[in-house]
Amino acid sequence: MHKTGHRAGTPPVLVPRRRLPRAWARRAPLLPALVFMAIVTQLPFLATLVISFLDWNALRPDERGFAGFENYTQVLSDPASRSSLLTTVQLTAGVVLLSLVLGLGAALLLIGKFHGRALVRTMFITPLLLVPVASALVWKHALYNPEYGLLNGVMTWFWSLFGSGSPPQLDWITSAPLSSVAVSLIWQWTPFMTLILLAGLQSRPIDAIECARVDGANDWQIFRYLTLPHLQRYLELGILLGSIYIVQNFDAVFTISSGGLGTANLPYTIYQSFYQGHDYGRASAAGILVVIGTIILAALSLRLISTLLREERS
Repeated sequence: MHKTGHRAGTPPVLVPRRRLPRAWARRAPLLPALVFMAIVTQLPFLATLVISFLDWNALRPDERGFAGFENYTQVLSDPASRSSLLTTVQLTAGVVLLSLVLGLGAALLLIGKFHGRALVRTMFITPLLLVPVASALVWKHALYNPEYGLLNGVMTWFWSLFGSGSPPQLDWITSAPLSSVAVSLIWQWTPFMTLILLAGLQSRPIDAIECARVDGANDWQIFRYLTLPHLQRYLELGILLGSIYIVQNFDAVFTISSGGLGTANLPYTIYQSFYQGHDYGRASAAGILVVIGTIILAALSLRLISTLLREERS
């Protein structure tokens, strides 16, 4: 400690000499992680941003140069890009909302006490542990296949019990391509939403719930006025993380439908521009638009659910 300069009649102010070194000593172990994250995430993003303003096509190496916003204009004016943007919005909104609703229902069931609860919880999160490509392959071959898939097998069995004639053999991916991709993603992401909402349910104030029951509130009123407002931040977290992931999902679209039949989303369009068209500038511009769209979608989702819960609370 040392004394700082002071006026006459005022006591000296003591300033600890080692406050700054101690503060840096607490923060120093985090610096390598921050540097690593900056190198892994920010530098590639900046490189992509720079390339998005270049006319860079591997098929025309001598014509590389500055293109300004031409790549962005081409992406936004291309009918295929606009169609993939609409597909991305539909796929993201449907998967996130349905997996969130199903996850909330599963969390309400798993919060109760029953025999074998730990085993059931462990088995329930199994789809989340699968590699996305492996999950998509399971749905494409083991479930959707029109010849030996499980869905058609179950339909054939029911048809043999209650129907007449030959059973129908549906080609699920051809008849409902976007829904087929969405169902596989919902199956994989419902356990994730369940884990988040289960953590929120376990942190509910038990004394408030008991007081509400003493006052005569039923289960629906407790859920509407106590549980749902308490789950607001958990619902927002699920929507945010789910939107970020589904917007940039590539595995399910590529594996199940190969981007055909109207299932090509923005990541698949970027893949086509980069690996098939070799247009690095245009692919980078589309990637930047995906990032911007992800931020906008997450912000709108959070604003919507905050408004709904605020109305319920009022």
